[in-house]
Amino acid sequence: MPQISVTIDGKSYRMACAEGEEAHLSALAAELDTRVTDMRKSFGEIGDMRLHVMAALTQADELAELKRRLADLEAETVTLRERVETADSLRANEEARIAEGLGRAADRIERLAYALAAG
Repeated sequence: MPQISVTIDGKSYRMACAEGEEAHLSALAAELDTRVTDMRKSFGEIGDMRLHVMAALTQADELAELKRRLADLEAETVTLRERVETADSLRANEEARIAEGLGRAADRIERLAYALAAG
């Protein structure tokens, strides 16, 4: 299992990760480091642990919001798919009705043509 070193708030941490996930883990650590640094600039020296917890809670809040939005989009997708299926069914029924009408009209025209030719 690969291990990498990440730096968050000036402190290095040795982390294990799955093969091929090194760059992803480094990017996540860099994002957290940026948040902690930005919060330190905004709030000053309020303690490392407090800054780290605030940064983690900010990310957790964003994740919760994204999960909520994803659930809303998934529900909307289900609704839209149902509408499409209903519209497809209505269209197919309408096409069948039109085809049946055209078939009847063609039969009448054929009978009229036959009657005119015979008469």
